[in-house]
Amino acid sequence: SRWVSGRAAERKQCAVAELLPGRKPGEPVLQEVVMGAGQGLRAKTRDLFSRGFRQKGVIPPSVYLRTLKIGDYVDIKVNSSIHKGFPYKYYQGKTGVVWNVTKRAVGVEINKIVRGIQLKKRFHVRIEHIQPSRCREAFLKRRAENDAKRAEAKKKGEPVPFMKRQPAGPRDGFEVSGALETVTAIPYDIEKEVAKKER
Repeated sequence: SRWVSGRAAERKQCAVAELLPGRKPGEPVLQEVVMGAGQGLRAKTRDLFSRGFRQKGVIPPSVYLRTLKIGDYVDIKVNSSIHKGFPYKYYQGKTGVVWNVTKRAVGVEINKIVRGIQLKKRFHVRIEHIQPSRCREAFLKRRAENDAKRAEAKKKGEPVPFMKRQPAGPRDGFEVSGALETVTAIPYDIEKEVAKKER
C-alpha cells in the first residue's frame, strides 16, 4: 500500500476525518490506498500457462523438427518455459491456420469475435507454443472412406451410394415376451414393524 495526501484526499475522506481522534483542523488526511488486482499481459495465468503433470523439463527435439506448411491447422498451447514468442493469453487453446512460416516461428490466423463482429487476427508465435491440430482427423478419415466407396461403385458399374451423414434416429422397437405379473402395494402396518424390532 502507499500513502497519499492533499486536498482531494481530504475532501473524499471528510466523513472519516471527523472520526479520527486527535486530528487538528487543517491537517492533511492520510488515506491508505489498497492496490487492486494486476491487469498486466500475463495477469491470472498461474494455472492457465502451467505445464501438465510429468510434462515439465527439457523440450524434446521433435518439437523443433515438425514440418508445418501454409494452410495447416495448429493449436496454440503455451509452453511457459520459453518466454519468447508468447501469444496473448486470450489465444491459449485456440485453433488457427498457418499463413506464414519463418525461421523460428509461424504466423497463425485466428477468428476472434469482438462486439458481435468476427475479426481475423494474424500474429506470429514461436514453434514451442503450437502443436499440430487434430480437428480435421475425422473429416479426412470420412473423406477417404467416401472416396473408396465411390471408386468401388464405379468399378462395379453401380450408382454412387448415399454418403451424407444422418442424425441418429429413435431406437428400434421391440416386443416384451413372457408371462405378465401384476404387482400390488402392500399396506404398511406399524404394529408388525414394532413387533419385528422387539424380537
